[in-house]
Amino acid sequence: ASHQIATRRGLPKEKMSENGIMSRAKVLTIDTMNPTVKKVEYAVRGPIVQRAVELERELSEGMKKPFAEVIKANIGDAHAMGQQPITFFRQVLALCSYPELLSDSTFPEDAKSRACRILQSCGGNSMGSYSASQGIDSVRQDVARYIERRDGGVACDPDNIYLTTGASDGIVTMLKLLVCGEGTTRTGVMIPIPQYPLYSAALAELGAVQINYFLNEEKCWSLDITELQRAVNEARQYCNPRALCIINPGNPTGQVQSRQCIEDVIRFAAKERLFLMADEVYQDNVYAEGCQFHSFKKVLFEMGPEYAETVELASFHSTSKCYMGECGFRGGYMEIINMDDEVKDQLTKLLSVRLCPPVPGQALMDLVVNPPQPGEPSYGSFIKERTATLSALAEKAKLTEQVLNTVQGISCNPVQGAMYSFPRITIPEKAVKEATETGQQPDMFYCMKMLEETGICLVPGSGFGQKDGTYHFRMTILPPTDKLKILLNKVKEFHQRFTQQYS
Repeated sequence: ASHQIATRRGLPKEKMSENGIMSRAKVLTIDTMNPTVKKVEYAVRGPIVQRAVELERELSEGMKKPFAEVIKANIGDAHAMGQQPITFFRQVLALCSYPELLSDSTFPEDAKSRACRILQSCGGNSMGSYSASQGIDSVRQDVARYIERRDGGVACDPDNIYLTTGASDGIVTMLKLLVCGEGTTRTGVMIPIPQYPLYSAALAELGAVQINYFLNEEKCWSLDITELQRAVNEARQYCNPRALCIINPGNPTGQVQSRQCIEDVIRFAAKERLFLMADEVYQDNVYAEGCQFHSFKKVLFEMGPEYAETVELASFHSTSKCYMGECGFRGGYMEIINMDDEVKDQLTKLLSVRLCPPVPGQALMDLVVNPPQPGEPSYGSFIKERTATLSALAEKAKLTEQVLNTVQGISCNPVQGAMYSFPRITIPEKAVKEATETGQQPDMFYCMKMLEETGICLVPGSGFGQKDGTYHFRMTILPPTDKLKILLNKVKEFHQRFTQQYS
């Protein structure tokens, strides 16, 4: 009878196990799970990365491969690529984690005093306690002072600062507040193409409408206002565009926006009544001559009250990038400007459901925005380490562009900022046909072949979005210089071999 009822209702049938016990059908199956989750894709940890992990295991088990190691250049994980942590940051975090070390004479006095200040802001003087949902008050105050210094004195209210679990947490939280409506009233969110897949994944999960605007590859991935206008005009026919996301410096494209471009974007957002979301996690990663980071907030306030008092803006920063590279601590913040007071209350409520961001990440964020100052014992070593890290990244950005542009069939724009290059690759028609026949995107086919033959793990451009008929890959510039040279030469040799094979 139960079989008949299940069949009539279209439910999975129960099964009889070998020992005669009736096994119940799963409550949660691929057919009964949340359908929006199935639409989520995240290329930087997708199938190619899973295969890279398998290859690493096979190498460790002694299996013979045409390479000795897998080089993962798929994700901006600085420390995994060998970048060294900033000594002062780790000293303070060690002291905060194990306060008994405060009596150890090997730690500098400024690290000890900073640790004491952080611990005094924690419940029970312990990083193991919850903090306020918005984050530790003293850390938010330090973030506000940092923003004021960065932006040349533009005022910052600590009450507008929300500490987050990396920048990603803040971005997804803001999207949750923005998404509403059904059908043609459903919220549309404008994102750059190529984009960082967090955006497309979050929009898919939330059931929002993704509105693509294309960056101009021919002009070093610049942002064109006429393209924004095209995208929003077309989108209004099938959704309600409410937000515009900007990534500056760009990921995966590495461009740095000019001040004029930022002004134009702010005017566009004001005209079209769009909420601005500025992803600025790479703000210290600017390498190209003539390029400079301008925060959206600074430009907004310099444009006068017409914009400064009306345009709604959320900007995001993180401990995971720049010279820190402390991805695992999941530290970050967002600043909100011109948000409706009642919505702000709802934001605080939403954050309180998750109790608080990781307290070690909050402590690290405090150190990033308030590092050692001139005259303090740790200042010299801090500046030396910070400068060395950023200088090395600048050299590797230039090296990557130069080497890739020597390869016929690969074209790489200058890596002006961030941590990635996103070169265009020419894939022969024969390879495109074979990829299509195997159900793969041509650049996925290309990157998977490269992984199997060279051990180099890159991410196909199709995972970030690209104009139809163009193919790319994203690679980080993070490996140590000697390993980066090996990686680039292997890419060069593979591309030549691949082109010859499929010509």
